[in-house]
Amino acid sequence: MENSKLKAFIPLFYLAWSDDLLTQKEFVTLQEFIRSQQWISRKEQEYLLSKVTVSAPPSRIELAEWKFEIDTAIDQNPLLKSIFDVSMILAEKNSVIKDLATDFMKLENDLGILGEEAVSNLKKTEKTVTSNYHTSNTFDIEKLTQILDGKQAAIIKKVKTVISRPDFAYETSTDIAVYREKVYDWCTILAKENLGNMAYPKKYGGGENSADYFAIMETLSYHDLSLVIKFGVQFGLWGMSIQSLGTEKHYSKYLKDIGSLKLPGCFAMTETNHGSNVKGLETTATYNHDNQTFIIHTPHEKAQKEYIGNAAVHGQMATVFAKLIIDEMDYGVNAFIVPIRDTNSTILKGITISDCGHKMGLNGVDNGTIRFENVVIPKENMLDRFASVNDEGKFESPIPSDNRRFFTMLGTLVGGRIGIPRSALAAAKSGLTIAIQYSDSRRQFGPEGGSEVPILNYRIHQRRLLPLLAKTYAIHFALQYVTNRYLERTETEMPEIEALAAGMKAYSTWSTTAILQECREACGGKGYLSENRIDALKNDTEIYTTFEGDNTVLMQLVAKNRLSEFRKTFGEMDAMGIINYVFETAKTAIAKKNPIITRKTDEDHLLEDAFHLDAFQYREKTILASAAKRLKKLIDGGLEPYDAFNVVQHHMIDVAQAYLERIVLEQFQKAVQAIEDQKNKEIVTKLCRLYALSQMEKNKGWYLEDGYMEGIKTKAIRKMVNQLCWEIRPDAVSLVKAFDIPDSCLAAPIAF
Repeated sequence: MENSKLKAFIPLFYLAWSDDLLTQKEFVTLQEFIRSQQWISRKEQEYLLSKVTVSAPPSRIELAEWKFEIDTAIDQNPLLKSIFDVSMILAEKNSVIKDLATDFMKLENDLGILGEEAVSNLKKTEKTVTSNYHTSNTFDIEKLTQILDGKQAAIIKKVKTVISRPDFAYETSTDIAVYREKVYDWCTILAKENLGNMAYPKKYGGGENSADYFAIMETLSYHDLSLVIKFGVQFGLWGMSIQSLGTEKHYSKYLKDIGSLKLPGCFAMTETNHGSNVKGLETTATYNHDNQTFIIHTPHEKAQKEYIGNAAVHGQMATVFAKLIIDEMDYGVNAFIVPIRDTNSTILKGITISDCGHKMGLNGVDNGTIRFENVVIPKENMLDRFASVNDEGKFESPIPSDNRRFFTMLGTLVGGRIGIPRSALAAAKSGLTIAIQYSDSRRQFGPEGGSEVPILNYRIHQRRLLPLLAKTYAIHFALQYVTNRYLERTETEMPEIEALAAGMKAYSTWSTTAILQECREACGGKGYLSENRIDALKNDTEIYTTFEGDNTVLMQLVAKNRLSEFRKTFGEMDAMGIINYVFETAKTAIAKKNPIITRKTDEDHLLEDAFHLDAFQYREKTILASAAKRLKKLIDGGLEPYDAFNVVQHHMIDVAQAYLERIVLEQFQKAVQAIEDQKNKEIVTKLCRLYALSQMEKNKGWYLEDGYMEGIKTKAIRKMVNQLCWEIRPDAVSLVKAFDIPDSCLAAPIAF
């Protein structure tokens, strides 16, 4: 619109089109007005009419140009009160336009434009709080990265350097065979870097550092997850089963070659008919007195080893879990080293291997099934740390109890239940980094007459992602705690540590599944494109909720451990002690439930660490006591304990969930207290509070039913969650940058 008098139409056209829709009424009204104006030439009329054609709306650029001219006019003339005033300025106070004030005012009225209100809105559009909110940085990102990495910072940096190299560029072939070989090549490189043998004794070429090994697993998970699982099968499950269940003769014979990947192997525990029930395995290892050998045998098809990583292509040996049979007596599940291929990759006699085929994800891992047809192995191939067969062919064990021996054996393999949740955590960090960085740059909608706004500015989008970011930070510190507990374990602590590791495996992997789904949706159609990696993260982590123990089964294990602790507490008390315990618990409950506390909603109280932890502890103790009471009532009523547990299984999940949430919050709060840098402490404190309050909001139904809170308080908590999301939003991008994920690993175009 170079013709100045025609610029008088800009405000009207802009307001008519600003909602992206020109109604029939607006179209007819504008068309009739333009055609009725004698002062406009035919050519000018045609030009103006082209701007109100329903089938050819103005482009975003043209709308932005109109908006710029309107803003300039208003900024230079702040006293303008009507749309006609704006039209006059744009038309350079053309005398013809000035004489048409009445006509233009009538047109505004016919279009439903309230002049003074419209100008007021135009003045405000660029000054709304939502549109002006933006990313800033209130803390030192590098310092926060150091806090997150802790003592493992050096090895984490080394791994990131390796996986950022050109030879670790992602494999894009859809051919599974090509993909598997690429993953194997990557594992070979990592072995040469002495990363695979990190947990093995130095005597056998290892680094003798389990803490670093877990950090390696988590850091590798920023890259391809098939690599992580292949790496974990080879150096973790296969190698660590030798180290944990074997003795010196096994270490000297195998560990060095396993750590260098000269001897690829498998961990053959799971069977078709017996997934989580290891005690029910049916593969047999029958001792032959004549030549001091074991005969490994699969009695029927459903007893085959299934889903065994490294089995389909690369594995040469396997740690096989089988029932030890001596003179027709079953001595329970033990572990044996069984060759399955020679060095030329030829499958050995008596071994039948099948490929599990294409999976939802992790297709770079060669999962297979293994069947044994009377395979003979020498006596020394029994991993004999906890049980053995002596020279007279008699069973021996330093642990007399079959049950205790079985669980001691499995307890040495808890490391896998620490590696998997840490890997899942890294996948969640990757998904959140992609989604949050994209949300900061992706613009959509905006105030009427204003430009589009980053979607991370919208409260509902913050609600979708920021509580999940807080939970991810919480799980990070909780898993560091679990790792340290495991590494510094004593024998008496093992049952609790096993339960804790099992619970955190479930808590972390379930969290990752939910987070990646939300990230996919939060990225809209872009999140559906494979190039943006969320599909790979989702598909590859789906199985995390199943392997190393089905999550729901693991949560039952956690609950049973908590009930046994509850029983121990009562078992150590006399009658008066139990009465006092119940009285003290009731007194605490009454204090928490008094009207002042249940209704207290001031900000200081809602943000108080002690209030958060008290609420989590109260819920944990109450649900645990409730479950114990319910079980006792069922058993006292004549129900068998097995049946009683079956009746209350859903209650048991609540017991485990409440326990884990308390552990996670407790460790998050302790981690916050340990932060010395004030700026970092402030932002992580906000995350900790957001985690606590968002979990309380999730469980508000329970708190309301129990009477621990009243509606006025749960509403105040909801409001505070919203406020914390808003306060954290400017630092959201910096908080994901603190994960320090290499760009080459993140790879998603929308993240940049």
